[in-house]
Amino acid sequence: MRTTIALPLFTLGLLTYSAVAAEADSYSKAVQQSCASDYKKYCGEYGLESTGLRGCMDRNGNSLSKTCVQALVASGQVSQAEVDRRKKAGH
Repeated sequence: MRTTIALPLFTLGLLTYSAVAAEADSYSKAVQQSCASDYKKYCGEYGLESTGLRGCMDRNGNSLSKTCVQALVASGQVSQAEVDRRKKAGH
């Protein structure tokens, strides 16, 4: 009886986690629009929504436009504290 109940609950939990993780990993429309020129300039060789793109944007963080950085902060992709820390450190 426990197996019959546990399996559907486990499956539901896995599906919920997958949906939340996918949502957290995707860039918002505002970020896509605000960072389009930065993407083309610095990271155009990476596919959208790829881990390579995320790494590239991170490596080029100090070169990104103010508009792009603001959109990344607003969407929760990076914290304002991290932006401030990088500015202070000079990278």
